[in-house]
Amino acid sequence: MADNKYKLLVLDVDGTLIGRDGNILADDGYALTRAWRAGVRVSLSTGRTPLSCRWILYQLELDGYHIFLDGALVNNPFRNAELYARPLDGLLVRQAVEFARANDVYLELYSAAHYFVEKETWATELRREFFGLEPTVVDFTDLWERERIIKGQLLTSSEEEIARVDGFCRRFQDSFHFSLGKVPAYPGVDFINIVAPGVSKGAALETLVSHLGISMGEVMAVGDGANDLSFLSSVGLAVAMGNASDEVKAVADYVTHDVDDGGLAVAVAKFLL
Repeated sequence: MADNKYKLLVLDVDGTLIGRDGNILADDGYALTRAWRAGVRVSLSTGRTPLSCRWILYQLELDGYHIFLDGALVNNPFRNAELYARPLDGLLVRQAVEFARANDVYLELYSAAHYFVEKETWATELRREFFGLEPTVVDFTDLWERERIIKGQLLTSSEEEIARVDGFCRRFQDSFHFSLGKVPAYPGVDFINIVAPGVSKGAALETLVSHLGISMGEVMAVGDGANDLSFLSSVGLAVAMGNASDEVKAVADYVTHDVDDGGLAVAVAKFLL
């Protein structure tokens, strides 16, 4: 058994815990169960909503605080306990909606509990099939006055969509923080997260670590995407998945196997068990 100095294990979800088939490998689940039974806290850090992670939390029996919506929300979904939230400014949401409508940009908006769209598209079908998320189809007019909008997201799967989204990002480059997320099951789709300035998985992790009374040096983190860089670059042990981008591997202390080859279980066994 390793000389375990890490008190918290932080995991990205898609591409780290969840593979191309949308499931958790048995070896990964077993390794995580052994880790928390040995006294290591396990927290997710994901662009997903709490709702789309509930089955993961149930399956792994993870009753604690987790980082959702790309760092804009830290809460415990089972206890309805919120530790941290950084919603988007309502005026900026209004401007984003107006720009998206005028320029044919598909925009999703998220509260802590709901996933809002104005119309059904290929993206809503993707959400339904892979993430288990059912959209709330609404007129976005004044939605920011009725709901606390915490995150927006743009999805692209074609050159035309990429061009329109690039225009959106240029328009709001000084108003929002943008980060790119990828899902191995959909390599041709870019998921562009829209959060408030200063929001990141790394900033949210600092809040969680402070709440738990531990140091960043006592954290082991595992990820694969560009939006994981903010927490991988600040923890005691950074692990990149074998399927991670080169920029993620460059900041990692250790590169493990691919998500579909049990890379998470390999890393947990090496450093925590």
